[in-house]
Amino acid sequence: MRGPHNILRLARTGATFERTGAMKVVLDQIDAPPALRLLARTLGKPFAWLGYKGDPDLPPVTRAITALGPAYIKFGQILSTRPDFIGNDLAVQLRVLQDKLPPFPTEVARATVAKDLGLPVDTVFEDFSAPVAAASIAQVHRAVRAGDGRRVAVKVLRPGIARAFRKDIDAFYLAARLIEWVSPATRRLRPMDVVRHFDETVAQELDLRTEAAAAGEFAANTAGDAGFAVPAVDWNLSGRSVMVMDWAEGIPMGDLDAIDAAGHDRAALAERLMQMFLRHALRDGYFHADMHQGNLRVGPGGDIVALDFGIMGRLDEYTRRVYAEILMGFIRKDYRRVAEVHFEAGYVPPDRDVDLFAQALRSVGEPIFGMDASRISMGRLLTYLFEVTERFGMQTRTELILLQRTMVVVEGVARTLNPHMNIWEAARPEVQAYVRESLGPKAFARDLIRTARVLARFGPHLPEALEAALRAQRPGARPALKVSVPRLERGLARGPLWFVAGAVTAGALALLAAVV
Repeated sequence: MRGPHNILRLARTGATFERTGAMKVVLDQIDAPPALRLLARTLGKPFAWLGYKGDPDLPPVTRAITALGPAYIKFGQILSTRPDFIGNDLAVQLRVLQDKLPPFPTEVARATVAKDLGLPVDTVFEDFSAPVAAASIAQVHRAVRAGDGRRVAVKVLRPGIARAFRKDIDAFYLAARLIEWVSPATRRLRPMDVVRHFDETVAQELDLRTEAAAAGEFAANTAGDAGFAVPAVDWNLSGRSVMVMDWAEGIPMGDLDAIDAAGHDRAALAERLMQMFLRHALRDGYFHADMHQGNLRVGPGGDIVALDFGIMGRLDEYTRRVYAEILMGFIRKDYRRVAEVHFEAGYVPPDRDVDLFAQALRSVGEPIFGMDASRISMGRLLTYLFEVTERFGMQTRTELILLQRTMVVVEGVARTLNPHMNIWEAARPEVQAYVRESLGPKAFARDLIRTARVLARFGPHLPEALEAALRAQRPGARPALKVSVPRLERGLARGPLWFVAGAVTAGALALLAAVV
């Protein structure tokens, strides 16, 4: 029955976009090809009467998405992280998309808490307020913990939300397949991957234990960062549908008058916000990917307090090093090195001209560096960079797009606090510190030692692998024995003698480095 349901849901989606005037806005913004426009008209115009009217006071796209319900609201928020897919203007519109949904009754929330924790609410909390915030997936209540009187925030999932999301996500997959089929040019943007990313993100948010784990990991990573705080999770009172955290006192980051009245230094807050984001992305490879003003507070002591850990970004160590080298290359205006890093990382096909690519990068960097300090934007730089790399055949990388989107949001918040902030000067210390630690001699020595440790685990197999490799080099000879270590087998398949010789050499260098 899912097929007919998905088709009906897509028809209603198209009808709603047509009825609210959002269809033309979206098609124009993404510069849709004729085939895709024809598909949209086919799904929209004949059934416009089936579409929801939405709130006429909202802009067309947000009006349509809000009318279609929680899954579409959340999908719109996720799409705001993909300006490469929907265009910058539409991404900005979706970035401010609000969860305009009414809260569900407090009694339903209390019943969910009691069921999830296996205890009556009154035995767990001395006080349990009406909803203080309502979003597409969950709502938040203020409560007082029984026994110690500690004030906490209780996040509760909407009832039936998992089933409702599952139906709409299936329809999103169908839409992505249709888009790729009708317009093969869109495959470079990976519509199926966009939906898959949304599916994975929502799956995490629909199990609040996952968000609690994200908050716990983020808190552990940032525990030593002065001036930055993450509320502690109460694991004893958290489950699949309920998450309890310390109540975070503070002034919303967007309330500038209150921040000034409290005597906080807005320029210092702006600089610290930018530096903390870069530190978490580069040092930890794990960053808050939804750092808009609604998820940030200024604590009584001036700390930046982060909230809502449903959308987090993760970068592996190699990607972090590449990203840092790219940023550092731009800071130093070494466009040739920035180009080489892209080729070394495999981001740009090797058959492209590195000199032409470096020239294109200069066309990105020089205009930005020529701007007044208050207008220099790292987010704009990354946006232009992705446009250039697209022309040179770089495939979309979801994790870098998420990083770029978050950078734009963080810059926006920082500039609200201090319109005259020099983004590059604020970023430089963090980027330079990471480069020193991760790209210098100490990092090289650490990499060698790590290689030695890996080789030590496979040490007993190396003589067999070497013998097998040497035998394989004889004309017409077959290896005398089967190597049973999968990684060694893959290495031998790529080039037996060179693999073993390289491994032994690396091991010797690593041991030498460890001794020295």
